[in-house]
Parts: sequence; structure tokens; C-alpha cells
Amino acid sequence: MDARLVAFGTIEVEGRRYPHDVVIDRGVVRKRRKGPSKVYRDRYGHTPLSADEAIPWHARGLVVGTGAEGLLPVMREVLDEGRRRGVEVIAVPTEEACRLLRDLPPEHVNAILHVTC
Repeated sequence: MDARLVAFGTIEVEGRRYPHDVVIDRGVVRKRRKGPSKVYRDRYGHTPLSADEAIPWHARGLVVGTGAEGLLPVMREVLDEGRRRGVEVIAVPTEEACRLLRDLPPEHVNAILHVTC
């Protein structure tokens, strides 16, 4: 899957630009709905990625792009749930996450890509 962080706040996936976080689920791109995670904002100083969100667990791997500076908090419950499901969760800054996605077959990995911080 061809993805790249174009600028702070904008990502391009397969030639289409998005001005918001995205979820890639079996090759389909959708907006990340982070509302369920907002209840944890005070604890982290930023809305984290929580297991309360609609996470695409339907692949062997989940790549989480943690933002331009790598500051998106990924809650421990997400990592634990990935382990429980047998899904390898890789959390790295978004530019690195995009590089990983280019090298992996889309049917083997899903992604959540944060476009700020």
C-alpha cells in the first residue's frame, strides 16, 4: 500500500489525500473515529489510541503510525488485545509506518495512521 505523510496534518494513501487520521482495513481507507478514546485525553494530555476504537484486527499485523513526531499514545490495552488475537502491533512514527506499509502485502497488515503530533 502506498502511503506517505505529505505534511503535518495531511496523509496521502494510494494517491488520495486525507486531512485527518486514517484507518486502513484490508486495503480500504476510512477516517479514524477517535471519539471512544477521548475519555482518556486527560490521562495522556492527548487523545490516545485505545481498545475502545474500531481497530481493524483482521490481519496478521497492525501498523500504528504515531504521528509526525511519534507522540500519539498507544494504550497498553491495544497491545494486550493484539497479543490476545495473535496480531503483531507495530507502533512507530507515521513516516516510518508508511515505509513499512509499502513493503508489506495489504492482506497481511492493517494500519491506523495519525497525521499530527
